[in-house]
Amino acid sequence: MTTEYSAHHLQVLEGLEAVRKRPGMYIGSNGSPGLMHCLWEIIDNSVDEAVAGHGERIAVILRADGSVEVRDDGRGVPVDVEPRTGLTGVEVVYTKLHAGGKFGGGSYAASGGLHGVGASVVNALSERLDVEVDRGGKTYAMSFRRGEPGNFADQGEKRPDAVFSPFISGSELRVIGKTRKGVTGTRVRYWADRQIFTPEAAFQYDDLVTRARQTAFLVPGLEIVLRDERGIDDPDVGLRETSYRFDGGISEFANFLATDAPVTDTWRLQGTGTFAETVPTLQPDGSMQSTEVQRECRVDIALRWGTGYDSITRSFVNIISTPKGGTHQQGFEQELTKQLRAEVEKNARRLKVGNDKLEKDDVLAGMTAVLTVEVPEPQFEGQTKEVLGTPAVRAIVAKVVREGLKERFTSTKRDDKNQVSMLLDKVVSEMKARLSARQHKETQRRKNALETSSLPAKLVDCRAHDISNSELFIVEGDSALGTARKARDSEYQALFPIRGKILNTQKASIGDMLSNAECAALIQVVGAGSGRTFDIDAARYGKIIVLSDADVDGAHIRTLLLTLFYRYMRPLIEHGRVYAAVPPLHRVIVQNPGSKPNETLYTYSDRELNQLLAKLRRQNKKWQEPIQRYKGLGEMDADQLADTTMSRDGRLLRRVRMADAEAAGHVFEMLMGSEVAPRREFIVAGAANLDKDAIDA
Repeated sequence: MTTEYSAHHLQVLEGLEAVRKRPGMYIGSNGSPGLMHCLWEIIDNSVDEAVAGHGERIAVILRADGSVEVRDDGRGVPVDVEPRTGLTGVEVVYTKLHAGGKFGGGSYAASGGLHGVGASVVNALSERLDVEVDRGGKTYAMSFRRGEPGNFADQGEKRPDAVFSPFISGSELRVIGKTRKGVTGTRVRYWADRQIFTPEAAFQYDDLVTRARQTAFLVPGLEIVLRDERGIDDPDVGLRETSYRFDGGISEFANFLATDAPVTDTWRLQGTGTFAETVPTLQPDGSMQSTEVQRECRVDIALRWGTGYDSITRSFVNIISTPKGGTHQQGFEQELTKQLRAEVEKNARRLKVGNDKLEKDDVLAGMTAVLTVEVPEPQFEGQTKEVLGTPAVRAIVAKVVREGLKERFTSTKRDDKNQVSMLLDKVVSEMKARLSARQHKETQRRKNALETSSLPAKLVDCRAHDISNSELFIVEGDSALGTARKARDSEYQALFPIRGKILNTQKASIGDMLSNAECAALIQVVGAGSGRTFDIDAARYGKIIVLSDADVDGAHIRTLLLTLFYRYMRPLIEHGRVYAAVPPLHRVIVQNPGSKPNETLYTYSDRELNQLLAKLRRQNKKWQEPIQRYKGLGEMDADQLADTTMSRDGRLLRRVRMADAEAAGHVFEMLMGSEVAPRREFIVAGAANLDKDAIDA
């Protein structure tokens, strides 16, 4: 280190050197996300060809040797000589930054590639990259090592560590074969450079599947084939291959993303708008001159509302996902809120909203939307293209939303009127739920024994102030409460009884849920709010344990409670704080000879009981008849309930995992949701397997 600082301390990074020196500037990181970003760059080039109408199939192959190959049937990278550089089109595209056919030259009306650095960045960060192009009846090929063109001395299979000879005096685009007339396309295979990427960086097949499915939805008629050969020699993994093709559009995408029952159909809002933009334009003499050009922006939106409260929005610009939004998403959400707020005000008396105002979260709750815009040369914030920055797009999207919703709101069709009415009821109930939840959160505080408490009178609270050590048992009925009160440890175990079966929250609105006495009381007891305002740090208990009878009704009650937690207090399940107690099903009293006291054993299923009895027979032991079969928790005395179900020393708890809750949600939607047809099919299909003797088990 020296304090001297002069011109000879400055470095000028030429060409692809800058990419290798600072890869994060171009791909975001040198881990798995950066590795995947490189793959997206190559795939997006093929997708742009399909969008332009020059391709119908893209194949992505993750090979066992660590390389990845992308094939398409587009027009093929140009192979003729670019006049300014004297290089072939293939070498220009893969070695020159800010070079390509997407700078407004007329090759693409709207494309995801804009900066002309995608393919060249991938080349610079690859230990080896091979390009093959079918064009004009011939197959051309060129190879690169870390961005430098040359030839590899391959012996059989292509390898990145093969002897490499860079071109000295001039480059060569090899002709390696012939093709049938009219056959065109590009094949790119590359090995990521492990000098750049971290050792644990790997291609994520699941992310690739998600992106391929998404692209197939956005480009109707395009087939995308994925093939993962990395586990082909592992019998536990094997070859994975997936193919996607959707002839519909973003309406299908919105329906695929939605997970809840519909409140409205999937609405389609489409339109175009123009705007003027001043951009530097390349002149014939090579100079740049600021020129005002007219742009056309096409907007296509598919949206629907469901009974849930989760919001799913996917936005795209020229097929490129913009996960962090941008001006198009801002215009969409602002105008959507504005129009629905105005419509609610028109119907204020029927909806009984008073002076309360809708907020954006009320409108977005339960909404699933796919927003796409096509813009020539959009302005993104950074090469990773996660945020659209073109200002004029906001007003165009807002105009399309405004006109589309007004047409829907003023429609005289009965179906449209019914859907609009249900939508207004939905957003107003969300607003009332937000206000109610806020009020709950502001007024609920954990009270100690010396303070007055606004908690439900039937709550039997514990004394402990250490939340992590406290447990809330939700018990079924007053009879079980009486036994559980004697069986519990009052220091850290609280009890809350529910009367019968609570509301089916799978198909009830959030307003109905909050107005239901049992549900509202349970939310109040947990003390962390509900829905979007749920704050797990405010929960009053470390464990929530559902203690219900070991019968069909008990299972039904447990399912109803878990549905409530899954839909409105989901973080409790995500953090593993919801459990189901496992009370015994049978009590077997083993008779011992002489003065030796009898032994009491418990079993938890008919199978376990049969195994126990068989074991006792082999040991020539007798048991008291009849064997007690517990039909409810109220049949146990306090000592039995404590020993088997509530005491930490001997109890068994089942933790409810998120996967369990999601699976239960799908089954519960079928069994108790609004759609009758799937339920009827399920009952008819399973009727032959029903054992009538097991109904009361």
